[in-house]
Amino acid sequence: MRFEILEFVEGAQKAKGVAVIIDVFRAFSVSCYAFDAGAVRIIATARVEDAFQLRKKYMNSVLVGEREEKKIDGFDFGNSPTEIIKTDLRGKTVIHTTTAGTNGLVNAVNADVVISGSFVNAGAIVRYIKTINPEHVSLVAMGYRATMSAEEDLLCAELIADGLNDKSNISEKRISDLKYTSGKRFFNPANIDFSPPTDFFLCTMRDRFNFVLKAETRFDGNIDLMKIDI
Repeated sequence: MRFEILEFVEGAQKAKGVAVIIDVFRAFSVSCYAFDAGAVRIIATARVEDAFQLRKKYMNSVLVGEREEKKIDGFDFGNSPTEIIKTDLRGKTVIHTTTAGTNGLVNAVNADVVISGSFVNAGAIVRYIKTINPEHVSLVAMGYRATMSAEEDLLCAELIADGLNDKSNISEKRISDLKYTSGKRFFNPANIDFSPPTDFFLCTMRDRFNFVLKAETRFDGNIDLMKIDI
């Protein structure tokens, strides 16, 4: 099994084989928490306009997402796991759009299999990939706003790569120390309304969930995220 680490939308477009689109802070952590909160479907889209159109088609739906980290006007929730864990999503369709993560899913058009990636289900991702045993794995770190390298996404890619090589080199301290680098924005009092400190801790809970989220391209070009228990 060969693997490579790529970044940003360009990396998603180049990804082949099994593509893991990684967005730790916060898109694909939010997706996992949404399914855990009872959501029956997650539709990921790159465009805000498409999200509003999808809500018209799915009446029992909620809009979740961000631009510039903040909740989008007219949306029900921001891209915050802290908001999601306080919400009963049983029976709901979640329509999700973010600057980086969902954009990566939509652009991973050359991969055979696409799944989302985060710390909260990294172990399940490793087990899933080992089960299907592909020739090639593309680990795509989407980065901060899909334009700047993000330590958390690259560290998650390294963690998954280690797992695929039956290694365990990533300590809990390396993950927790992200609060001093890329995660320090969650501890800025100016951001507490949309990026509270609890988001950091919820996004860095390694292996909290035993499922993967597999992306299936819809007829309209958007993405259905399907929960697969591992």
